[in-house]
Amino acid sequence: MTVDVTAEVLLTPVRNSRRHRAIKSALDRTAAAIGLVAASPLLMVIAAAIRRDSPGPVLYCQERIGYGGEPFRMYKFRTMTADAETQLLTVLASEGMVLGPLYKVKRDPRVTRVGAVLRRLSLDELPQLWNVVRGDMSLVGPRPQVAAEVDTYSTEMCRRLLVKPGMTGLWQVNGRSDLPWEEAVRLDLHYVDHWSLRLDWQILRRTPSAVRRSAGAY
Repeated sequence: MTVDVTAEVLLTPVRNSRRHRAIKSALDRTAAAIGLVAASPLLMVIAAAIRRDSPGPVLYCQERIGYGGEPFRMYKFRTMTADAETQLLTVLASEGMVLGPLYKVKRDPRVTRVGAVLRRLSLDELPQLWNVVRGDMSLVGPRPQVAAEVDTYSTEMCRRLLVKPGMTGLWQVNGRSDLPWEEAVRLDLHYVDHWSLRLDWQILRRTPSAVRRSAGAY
């Protein structure tokens, strides 16, 4: 798969000063708060659909590793059966896979009917707007991973933790789970080394079309 990393992305100077981080954080929190209010009717409809579709909580909460290696609770709409975590190793074994970074399974039997739709449209990620308001996450950045995955990071990969994790990012707009892990890391590190407010805007602008294509959304 061809990855769209433009020369502008590669040549954008690093902007990681305290002032730039403060501006990014303020813009993130303001936009996320507005987004939560605007999306509240949709959030209620999704919550009702999840409750009707399968037993279990509406939200799925999981500890992820964020900026500087600090853990936080990440929120998503539940898209799997309530006992999904206990079935994980069995499902991976049936696909000839092992637990590792980006261990997404196509046609995962644990995904509910409503969950499949939410994943295809990335609507399951909407509760993470609250994580952005709280300051745990950014609108744009590397995707947060669990501690077991972060423990496998090389020294180079640990640079992913130098910025806040994001709801969208370079690898999400370039294919998401269809990309090999090595390519996802390369894109994330390019973002860490070259991020700017302009680059964030470019990624945000490309995100809706990536969602419509649904590439790698499973």
